[in-house]
Amino acid sequence: MQFRNFKMVDYVVYGRGSFNQLDEILAPRRKENFPMIFFLDHFFVGKPLASRVPLRGKDKIVYVDVTHEPKTKQVDALAAELKAEFGQVSGIIGIGGGSTMDLAKAVSLMMTNPGSSADYQGWDLVKQAGVYKVGIPTLSGTGAEVSRTTVLTGPVRKLGMNSDFTPFDQIVLDPELTQNAPANQRFYTGMDCYIHCIESLEGTFLNEFSKSYGEKALELCRKVFVEKQKWDDECDDQLMMASYAGGMSIAYSQVGVAHAVSYGLSFLLGTKHGIGNCIVMNHLEEYYPAGVKEFKYMVEKNNIEIPTGICANLTEEQFDAMINVSLGMKPLWENALGKDWEKIMTREKLRALYGKL
Repeated sequence: MQFRNFKMVDYVVYGRGSFNQLDEILAPRRKENFPMIFFLDHFFVGKPLASRVPLRGKDKIVYVDVTHEPKTKQVDALAAELKAEFGQVSGIIGIGGGSTMDLAKAVSLMMTNPGSSADYQGWDLVKQAGVYKVGIPTLSGTGAEVSRTTVLTGPVRKLGMNSDFTPFDQIVLDPELTQNAPANQRFYTGMDCYIHCIESLEGTFLNEFSKSYGEKALELCRKVFVEKQKWDDECDDQLMMASYAGGMSIAYSQVGVAHAVSYGLSFLLGTKHGIGNCIVMNHLEEYYPAGVKEFKYMVEKNNIEIPTGICANLTEEQFDAMINVSLGMKPLWENALGKDWEKIMTREKLRALYGKL
């Protein structure tokens, strides 16, 4: 049997206020004349966090627009701009939600690998280590801080650059950075973590490694979204650790139906990942009956509106495009439904599911 030799994040710092150590963490990684580039979610334009970024010398803050999820052309443009301006950089630090962290990982890889990031969408296609990269989440749930992928929408597919070169060299987990997140955004991203756990724990790839992390992440999600009556600092702490553990859980297993279907939505409609997962999860009683029941309870308890009818006016050609993207996520379907998944999830069945969304 072939066991996965799993590449993890090299260094992790956790704790309230740990962002203040960033200057000290970066110091030994600086190369003379090559700057550190800070990708900061455009949500923070004009907000206090920008003034706390430890700029030195030629360092630069690049505000990244993550209104839409990262595209390969955006990654390629950012890498080309940095090469034109600086030649090379000491490192790239992504400060924001999952999209900002994915951009940081992808651009880091494209500073050292030739061609377009679209050439590397798939499994183990990246050949060279990227430049030094740091992930600093300001939203909790995606698990992007620990994953070996950076999810990108390319010209023909939505698929990650999945490789051992993709994980961050360093992550800074400071729950204080998440405390002013908008309630809806926090819920959608938190549900990404919850859905990771349901899909991992009920998947055919389940093992004790993924189970241990998945069970802990699920327990923390329930504390935050089921048991707590109002949001407090402890919720931020718990959800940040749920995100980390949820990311670790899927690292040694896989996600499932909700993610496979939502990839199609974001490819065609640009639906953001967390919201997309929620829209799909609302209709997956057949696959995750207990998880969907609890999910609907959390939606109601937290006064969240899940969009409906987003596929109402699509053409058959558009449905086909989503189905093609979704069915391309073979490891996700195998984890969810087993080796014979193609007999279970036919194009017709998937078309009917998209029709409900």
